[in-house]
Amino acid sequence: MEKNMEEVLKKAEVLIEALPYIQKFNRKIIVVKYGGSAMSNEELQKNVIKDVTLLKLVGFKPIIVHGGGKEISRWVGKVGKEAKFINGLRVTDSETMEIAEMVLNKVNKSLVSMVQELGVSAVGISGKDAGLLKVEKKYSNGEDIGYVGEVTNVNPDVLYDLLEKDFLPIVAPIGMDDNFDTFNINADDAACAIAKAVGADKLVFLTDIEGLYKDINDPASFISRITAEDADKLINDGFIGGGMLPKLNNCTSAIKNGVNRVHILDGRVPHSLLLEIFTNKGVGTAIVASDED
Repeated sequence: MEKNMEEVLKKAEVLIEALPYIQKFNRKIIVVKYGGSAMSNEELQKNVIKDVTLLKLVGFKPIIVHGGGKEISRWVGKVGKEAKFINGLRVTDSETMEIAEMVLNKVNKSLVSMVQELGVSAVGISGKDAGLLKVEKKYSNGEDIGYVGEVTNVNPDVLYDLLEKDFLPIVAPIGMDDNFDTFNINADDAACAIAKAVGADKLVFLTDIEGLYKDINDPASFISRITAEDADKLINDGFIGGGMLPKLNNCTSAIKNGVNRVHILDGRVPHSLLLEIFTNKGVGTAIVASDED
């Protein structure tokens, strides 16, 4: 009986610790970029969707922006093509674009189903819907990589309408250019552009690493909190490389454009999203505008 009471009290303490955060972020928009390994395991998928659904039910206004790179590569392989990347960006010819759009829409609707199963109304859209994401052709260091788009404009009206009607929007990163051609968009770029456009209070990247390290080979160099200015210094001083470089650039860009806080979390850790947002210590890296935040 005593042991049971201890467990119950621990649960109460957790809820009390979460209370100020629930109060602070009530009715605030949070954009969650969801991709990487956290999407490849059904159990992890369900955990992430449960977390986002809980955020919705306690008063947040979440928007999910999802990727699907691994799944796209799998389907590209199924039709006998080889996935090709230049500087980390998928080379996307017209056939690959067709596959990418089909796969991303499939992923989109499976996430909608998971949210619906938990009793929350979700609507899946792509950046083509209502002109949400307008793009121009993106080049990689001057190289033509096909139908890969750089976001030039975001029309957030459809997202505002969905949030106002209490839906949870789930966005596939596909956009159109001025000629109404379809382009694949890096999901990090899409999430960052959307977070800026809707004035999100938080932007969360669920990734395949624990967060930000000054030296990726030194676990003691983990950074749990950093200002956008100090993050820019790390970039300029050459500490950040590989796939983390564009991600961190997106983070600092979001902060400079009015997003209050950006989080980099390990999506492979069950419920990392809740732990980061609702506990004092957190589990990932938070990027803030200034030390006072």
